Amino acid sequence: MEESCKASSSEMSTTVEEEEQEGPPHEAMFLVIAYLRVYEVLTMSRVCTSLRYAVNNDVLLWLKIIVETPLNSRLSDDTLLKITSKANGRLQTLALMNCIHVADHGLQRVVEQNPFIEELHIPACTGITPEGVLTAVKTLCQRANCLTTLSLNGIYNLQNDHLDVLTSNLRKNLPLEDELTQQPIYYHKRGSVSAFKHNENQRIIDLEKCPKCFEVRMVYDCPKVDCNRKELCQAQCRGCIFCIPRCENCGGCVGSEELEDVACGDFLCLECWLQLPKCNFCNKPYCKQHTNWWCTSSESSFLCRVCDENSHGYTYTDVL
Repeated sequence: MEESCKASSSEMSTTVEEEEQEGPPHEAMFLVIAYLRVYEVLTMSRVCTSLRYAVNNDVLLWLKIIVETPLNSRLSDDTLLKITSKANGRLQTLALMNCIHVADHGLQRVVEQNPFIEELHIPACTGITPEGVLTAVKTLCQRANCLTTLSLNGIYNLQNDHLDVLTSNLRKNLPLEDELTQQPIYYHKRGSVSAFKHNENQRIIDLEKCPKCFEVRMVYDCPKVDCNRKELCQAQCRGCIFCIPRCENCGGCVGSEELEDVACGDFLCLECWLQLPKCNFCNKPYCKQHTNWWCTSSESSFLCRVCDENSHGYTYTDVL
């Protein structure tokens, strides 16, 4: 009898512990959601009913949608529409980073349902055409006149006519003083997403006509204060990457006589080249974008991929 009572009491304590473990999530979890990325928020919505309700019914979570890796490679037009619909038409910032499966029709449906978008970033969205961008921008500028920032780098076949139409539509929504205080763009900071997260970039559009080749591209400024080209002429220091080679580490312009050999094939100026560790065999460094490419890295030994391949008789392509 005593053994049965002990067994029943242990079962009751186990049941109580299970109920406590299966209870609602801690209140701190609901505060954390606002700081998560989109794919993390969507994952949280599948944890439990309470989090699903919080994710689906809190409009503030969806006023600023930034789609990055790993969600960008799987995002389709229908999925994008479902995500943006959670903002209930109050979406303010839409950033689609390299979302190759989003097309003109999907973007147009989103802007029609969200007329108050202030920032639109669609870099490297190769499924979107210049005509699709024009239609979306015209829709936003005609309905609510809220759009003030546009990022298009990586959209194929953009011509000067497209740029003129886009710029004229965006300028309607900006006072003149804001248009004149555009911040420079530096090559070594091109991959940073903080430009639209913290409003560091005040440009109305990231592309412009290159002063050298007159093509619509990203035009970079030189961050070097003592640049020789700046002393000669301000325009000599500005241009797209095809017209002016730039250092991968500091973003400064590099002349043909100043290019240094780099193991990853990028450009480095002499000053940055001297500061980086070199391969023990070929005496070439990696730029800051490819520091994880070292095959052997220690305080006294550095070996690049090419030299490692030559020493072992295989290539990384064969291994992969």
